[in-house]
Amino acid sequence: MTVTETAPVRRSHTPGIRAIDHDAAEPLADRCATAAPSHPRPDGQDRYTISEVVAWTGLSAHTLRWYERIGLMSDVDRSHTGQRRFSNRDLDWLGFVGKLRLTGMPVADMVRYAELVRAGEHTFPERQELLERTRRDVLTRMAELQDTLAVLDYKIDMYAEAAR
Repeated sequence: MTVTETAPVRRSHTPGIRAIDHDAAEPLADRCATAAPSHPRPDGQDRYTISEVVAWTGLSAHTLRWYERIGLMSDVDRSHTGQRRFSNRDLDWLGFVGKLRLTGMPVADMVRYAELVRAGEHTFPERQELLERTRRDVLTRMAELQDTLAVLDYKIDMYAEAAR
């Protein structure tokens, strides 16, 4: 079993995006993905080797082992020979971790988030705060990038005008 969150899901108003509805009485679905996942294999037939996960995710085998060692992934299933066997749920979690990496979230915070998920629903407030803090950081970086883009556009326009 890996670290993922589950909650009832309802369709949002944006096509392809799922929204969480904590009050819905629908079956539980993976909350880590923002769009319906497309997995290489259907559930029940989803036992991937580490090399298959490397090919699917673009992560290295070393990174996948490291994620497991530091607690970012937990309880990856093993075959009778001890080889890791990843599931669709693991792929979803790795996709979510990839999104967290893109936000610039420190690895320690990602591991803390994984620990909180494993601890259960009573950690929702702390998880929310962690994600809200990361969101604020992303918005700040986006504003900085917008400002940088404006400077680049100004310079590009200046050179284009000079060339005329």
